[in-house]
Amino acid sequence: MSFVDGSVAGIALLLWSADPGTPERLATPFFHAAAAAAMECEVEIYFTAGSVRLLVPGVAAGLHASPLFAKTILDNMCEAVDHGARLYACTDALNAHGIDPKKLIPECSGPGGAVQFMARAMDPRWRTLVF
Repeated sequence: MSFVDGSVAGIALLLWSADPGTPERLATPFFHAAAAAAMECEVEIYFTAGSVRLLVPGVAAGLHASPLFAKTILDNMCEAVDHGARLYACTDALNAHGIDPKKLIPECSGPGGAVQFMARAMDPRWRTLVF
C-alpha cells in the first residue's frame, strides 16, 4: 500500500555529518530511506563531505552502527537500494577525498551533488532530510 497521495514526488536525503568516523550515526538515514522507498516513494540519497567514503568498496562493509547489531552499514545501504532508493556521490567530495568515481560500490547510481540536491529542495513536491 502506498502512503504517497501524488502530492509528494519524493524524498531526498543529504548525508553530510554521517560519515565513517561516526558509525553510530550511519544506520538511521538508511532506515528512513528504506521505509520511504517501501512506501513507494521515490528516494534519493546524496553522499557529500566525508560520507562519500561509504561508497568506497569495503568501507561500509566494515562498519556497524553498534556492536549489538550484526548488520553492517553496507547491509543497511543495500536494504534501502533493494527497496528502490538511489545513491548519488558528490563529485566535489569525491575529488576532495581523492576517490576515483569509477571505483565506487555497484549500488551507487552515479554522480549527484549540490545542484541536484538543491533542485530537489526547491521543488515543493519533494521533501528533504539532512543527516
